[in-house]
Amino acid sequence: MALGENDRTLIEDDVVGYLQRHEDKSLLRFITCGSVDDGKSTLIGRLLYDAQMLYEDQVASLTADSKKQGTQGQDIDFALLVDGLAAEREQGITIDVAYRFFSTEKRKFIVADTPGHEQYTRNMATGASTAELAVLLVDARAGLMTQTRRHSFICSSLGIRKIVLAVNKMDLVDFDQKRFEEIEADYRAFAKDLGFDDILCIPMSALTGDNITTPSDKTPYYDGPPLLEHLESVSSTRQEEAPFRLPVQWVNRPNLDFRGFSGTVASGSIKPGDPIIAIPSGRRSTVSRIVTMDGDLQEAGPLQAVTLTLEDEIDISRGDMICGKDSPAEQSDQFSARLLWMADDAMLPGRQYLFKTANNTVPGQVSKLKHKIDVNTLAEKPGKTLALNEIAAVNLNLSAPIAFDPYEENRQTGSFVVIDRQTNATVGAGMIDFSLRRAANVVWQDLEVGREERAALKHQRPAMLWFTGLSGSGKSTIANLVEKRLYDMGRHTAILDGDNVRHGLNKDLGFTDADRVENIRRVAETAKLMLDAGLIVMVSFISPFRDERQMARNLVPDGEFIEIHVDTPLEVAEQRDVKGLYAKARAGEIKNFTGIDSEYQPPRHPELRINTVDMTAEEAAETIVQHLTDGGYLSA
Repeated sequence: MALGENDRTLIEDDVVGYLQRHEDKSLLRFITCGSVDDGKSTLIGRLLYDAQMLYEDQVASLTADSKKQGTQGQDIDFALLVDGLAAEREQGITIDVAYRFFSTEKRKFIVADTPGHEQYTRNMATGASTAELAVLLVDARAGLMTQTRRHSFICSSLGIRKIVLAVNKMDLVDFDQKRFEEIEADYRAFAKDLGFDDILCIPMSALTGDNITTPSDKTPYYDGPPLLEHLESVSSTRQEEAPFRLPVQWVNRPNLDFRGFSGTVASGSIKPGDPIIAIPSGRRSTVSRIVTMDGDLQEAGPLQAVTLTLEDEIDISRGDMICGKDSPAEQSDQFSARLLWMADDAMLPGRQYLFKTANNTVPGQVSKLKHKIDVNTLAEKPGKTLALNEIAAVNLNLSAPIAFDPYEENRQTGSFVVIDRQTNATVGAGMIDFSLRRAANVVWQDLEVGREERAALKHQRPAMLWFTGLSGSGKSTIANLVEKRLYDMGRHTAILDGDNVRHGLNKDLGFTDADRVENIRRVAETAKLMLDAGLIVMVSFISPFRDERQMARNLVPDGEFIEIHVDTPLEVAEQRDVKGLYAKARAGEIKNFTGIDSEYQPPRHPELRINTVDMTAEEAAETIVQHLTDGGYLSA
């Protein structure tokens, strides 16, 4: 799973420094997860304390804080060791992901304490994205919760194959063997189809330290290892064994004598003299040097930030990927993927988002929501949109090919995050399953006659006049007058009207947000084909969302999209209401009506803003025609 740029850089810098200090020991990355108040932070605090991995000043500070802010009376509150945010201490929950590095005589560890609250599922997914093992806590009193199941499914989706089910707070059920076995049986039945290779169930009490670092005499029915012993002995996945991948984040060219390609090694290893292939160009060369701030390296591996110089001058840019010669990454612009939605606003298929991989950001859309996944039963269920914390199997359609590996083969190069184009917020995270076959089979057909030739024959420039505004604002009236004026001038036009299109092309769509997005997507694609024919196209739709209007703009060359905001106040549109639609919407007879119970997002910077309060329809039409004339669209 791709992290935010700053988060990833900070974490990886810390990791690399830690590894350099402990090169003689193997590393295990693991997370703690589960529902709210299952004891995740307490477990990590107790683990570090009992294993004597805290400095004296840390113990003194923890003891003092426990007396002031703790929940255990005069005893140490181990949760305070990792609950660093003030809001977390006040609420008694983990909000952010807290990373801790520690080492025992046998192994070094990086542990991520992840939030249990449903609102912060996105943070849990971030912590799981680099983990090899998950310690999943369950309150012995409550048993499996929805978050237990959701976190298990996310762990499975993110490639974690080793699970420790920590049945915590056993002291509150008198270490009852029957209760422990019930929870273990329930979990194994739920997780049987999640693909975990190893599930170890441990009865424990993080508060009292039972089965944390040493076996507890209170659980004679449990003959397995305590948690720390298991963590020290469990096998770890070696990313070094995967094919070499360096996502290029920067072309380093400080002077004419140096040209290198900088990035963080995602997987595999590389040495000077090793042959490489650059994707997507397919150009080949050999590594000359591995450059870092601390000097050249003889070998580089996962998580190391390096700059490679090559023997040959080949064209490589940010967004490309340097691979081992015999194992190049795949390329595609259409994928089958799994998507975890992380935003309050629903995911709408057809809406344009930004898809960010390790080193590339590409516009695209969810072209199809195949099915949602019920985290409680793992059953597939239909759906048109994705709400907060929902998970689905989807098809993606990107505007340009990217280099990738299936997530099952490489977690670093098979993951992506989804970014909202308007707010720049991260709204989703996903894992690529495979490229859709049609991405390789469908190619552009070269045509002898193009849009320029067709437009020249008509003595005009193609243009898409996009009329947007509230119902009753006068869009269709003005668009009709513009077309009539252009017809009188001998121009070649077409008009797409919202009501008319819903009688044919879009008769299967309703008025939900998802249907409105698909409505505009189809119309924009149709209008684009008309522009290819050299026409001037009038598109008259409410088109309430900025994202979809931007999507339509992105479909055509610069200068061919003319956004016209028919700006009419809501009260004026209601007064006109010749169809009686506003009255019905106010009475609750029409749902999802723009301006009443569905949002309208006015354009921020339209090419033309038409105020129909101060201007007649005829004057508005003349203004638009004059804009076309001044812009050279009607040149003879």
